Amino acid sequence: MKNRKLNQWFWKWHFIAGLVSLPFVILLAITGGVYLFKDNYDAPKQKHIKEVKVEGEAVSFQEQLGLAKAEFKKQPTAMVVPSSPNQATEFVSGRFSHKQSVYVNPYKGGVTGKISPKDSDMHTVRKLHGELLLGKFGTKIVELIACWMVVLIITGIYVFWPSKKAGLKGFFSIRFKQGKRTLFRDLHTVLGFWISVLLLMTLAGGLPWTDVFGGNFKAIQDLTNTGFPRTWNGRGVNSTVSNSIFSLDEAVALAKTKDLKGELHIGLPQGPQGVYIIYNETFDLDQQQRLYIDQYSGKQIMHHKWEDVGILMRGRMWFMAFHQGQFGTWNFVLMLTVAVLLAFVCIAALVSYLKRKPEGNWGTPKVPSKFKVGYGLVALVCLLGILFPLFGASALLIFIVEQLKKKFKVKQQMA
Repeated sequence: MKNRKLNQWFWKWHFIAGLVSLPFVILLAITGGVYLFKDNYDAPKQKHIKEVKVEGEAVSFQEQLGLAKAEFKKQPTAMVVPSSPNQATEFVSGRFSHKQSVYVNPYKGGVTGKISPKDSDMHTVRKLHGELLLGKFGTKIVELIACWMVVLIITGIYVFWPSKKAGLKGFFSIRFKQGKRTLFRDLHTVLGFWISVLLLMTLAGGLPWTDVFGGNFKAIQDLTNTGFPRTWNGRGVNSTVSNSIFSLDEAVALAKTKDLKGELHIGLPQGPQGVYIIYNETFDLDQQQRLYIDQYSGKQIMHHKWEDVGILMRGRMWFMAFHQGQFGTWNFVLMLTVAVLLAFVCIAALVSYLKRKPEGNWGTPKVPSKFKVGYGLVALVCLLGILFPLFGASALLIFIVEQLKKKFKVKQQMA
């Protein structure tokens, strides 16, 4: 049997956290679900830039690079090797929202257009999802909500967990004939329970993008040497300067012999001692490789495989890809289902609450006055506060406010 007083305490904080975070969670669920369709939305809008008509012989990649350089404000950093004859050659500069791609028609030798993520409507959806369109401040709000979602899931599982009397049936039971309040409560609890593990996995994929938790996670990676190898992006890997030249076309020909899975990229040498980096982008993460090639001799200097990446970074990249539904159709459908069910579970909770809310107050669950928080719970809250600093700060603030309210109440009674 569950501890009744402890159950009430968990229910109180589940209720308070849920009520405060509810509108944000619904927004995150909707925007996350919409963003899953990014590629489907962008593809027809970008088709005229990315696709070309096959006409005769293609000009050299070296010549295409010269055409692309004229369109960039900064030096291009990479080229995406076309995977089909009707594909324009993509040259890339910058990363993330600062990334810009210039596409070159390999047959006509002209630029077909430029694409930057920040110019897409889906970039606005992503910014709304990740920072509420409020910049760094919004990122911290989203991080705080994500941290409290972990608490919501933990407390929700405990409160929902059926008694021994209910047995396994309690994990599936939805009462359709006992009024709307009970129906929506059961829809919230039962569906919420069954997606709880997926929600935790989704949060694990989103939290590394945050400022505080993400920054601390990166610091631990650096401290424990469990991130990317220092040379992963070519830092510290140098070419031996000479009079010979290993052209971009030769680098592409070499890359094609490596039979790398997924989208093939050529990292371009940055400076006289820079190197070509042959690498592939694939969500079959175990197949990712990086080969570092001397830009003068064409000799291989170094070779990194996915197993060279530290365990924390491998886990982080897996969960981030899972979060974005990038492991194929099953992952896309699963994440879309989670997004829809999360929004529905939140709305069901709101309907259930409005059905039971008494007039004149918030209807916050009462905790027996004799209940004392045990050392185990204190340790759990402290652990979560260390793991999620923004949650810890907010929990401490709530504790201080609660203590001040009690003192104020005692003073009123004594007056």
